[in-house]
Amino acid sequence: MTDVPDEPPVSPVSPASPVKVLLAEDQGMMRGALALLLGLEADMEVVAQVAAGDQIVGAALETRPDVALLDIELPGRSGLDAAAELRERLPSCKVLIVTTFGRPGYLRRAMEAGASGFLVKDGPVEELAAAIRRVLAGERVIDPALAAAALSAGPNPLTPRERDVLTAAVDGATVADIAGRVHLSQATVRNYLSAAIGKTGTRNRMEAVRAARRNGWL
Repeated sequence: MTDVPDEPPVSPVSPASPVKVLLAEDQGMMRGALALLLGLEADMEVVAQVAAGDQIVGAALETRPDVALLDIELPGRSGLDAAAELRERLPSCKVLIVTTFGRPGYLRRAMEAGASGFLVKDGPVEELAAAIRRVLAGERVIDPALAAAALSAGPNPLTPRERDVLTAAVDGATVADIAGRVHLSQATVRNYLSAAIGKTGTRNRMEAVRAARRNGWL
């Protein structure tokens, strides 16, 4: 009788690797809560937490997350600027903007920067986890109300230079101060300020700054 060799043991199937998530949020309590709640999802792991925009790209290159959850208004650097750099340096990382400020202009800028989604922070964490899975599946996830507002608001009317000049004017700086910050002549700064005031339908530079920020153009 010929012995039948034993079948080799079946190797256990290793579970899929968890989704690696980077969090960029300047409010410590909010950042900790998000990390805790996402960590409770069986298929997710928070691999990096940063409090400033200029820390995002370095942390992402070190930890190689699958998804980066970015706030917009961060110390050091805007989350939108970091999103654009992530698209160039780590294209495998999906970007999901999660912000308090649901402004139409921010949504347009986020899409231009290569973000895969845009959500406001007033939703439950279950929706955030679902959004992470959806962007990884190749979908684009956008808050419906914000998408409708962005369509009705139209594109950003300000040129990049007009945005630079208004950004330099946010603290009530003088024309001379603005000129020094953006490396332009005072006459050129006045021209850009005048154009921005006209495009925003306001009466002065500070009203123009407020209108531009309210619409997410800065």
